[in-house]
Amino acid sequence: MNLLPRDGTAIYFGRIFNESTARNYYERLSSTLPWRHDEVVMFGKRVVTAREVAWFADAGIPYRYSGSVKQAAAWTPELAELKVRVEEITGLSFNSCLANLYHHGGEGMSWHSDDEKALLKHAGIASLSLGAERAFSFRHKRDGETVSLRLENGGLLVMKDETQDHWKHALPKSAKIKEPRINLTFRTMLV
Repeated sequence: MNLLPRDGTAIYFGRIFNESTARNYYERLSSTLPWRHDEVVMFGKRVVTAREVAWFADAGIPYRYSGSVKQAAAWTPELAELKVRVEEITGLSFNSCLANLYHHGGEGMSWHSDDEKALLKHAGIASLSLGAERAFSFRHKRDGETVSLRLENGGLLVMKDETQDHWKHALPKSAKIKEPRINLTFRTMLV
């Protein structure tokens, strides 16, 4: 069922892994991925973020956003398994993954759209959550209408069609959340 009332498609599949499997993937990814603090340009200044990221893609596809260029690492066995599972469930195909590590609820993402020119326009972005449950919100660009949900450990959300044209999304900060979360965003880049 589409979570958005208009101008896009966002489908939450719920938990695609049980607690034990999701925890196992979280532990393996947190200890094996080449995590680095993200560097972005905000309001003309270079900022190092608290969250850490890692970029993976077919054939070394780079990712350029917010004044930063990420060079792709090769798919790890765990990421390749997760990519196949997400593709089976969504019926979509992906050639890349931006992995985000949020150490606690004090780290989040402000309102933004994933609308970089390097992304295949209107293609799906699949977001797999592992670890702490977090709130997630959409806000319509024209009238400010919001739609919110909880992303569970092992939960899968897909944003596709015109969603990035008309909606922004955010991961709000919450001081109450002390546990970490990994977010895997599977994407389709232009090559």
